[in-house]
Amino acid sequence: MINLAVIFLIVAIIAGLLGLSGIAGTATNIAWILFVVGLIVSLIMFVTGRKPH
Repeated sequence: MINLAVIFLIVAIIAGLLGLSGIAGTATNIAWILFVVGLIVSLIMFVTGRKPH
């Protein structure tokens, strides 16, 4: 999840530099959502004691 968030963040930065504000905004929102979901999943695995595969 975090890897996908980083990829979408890079896409957002490149799109922002090229002046594609709509794509940059969408990619930023997707990156933020994936980061939050990844963080929540990581916290749940930490609390329950499970290790990622």
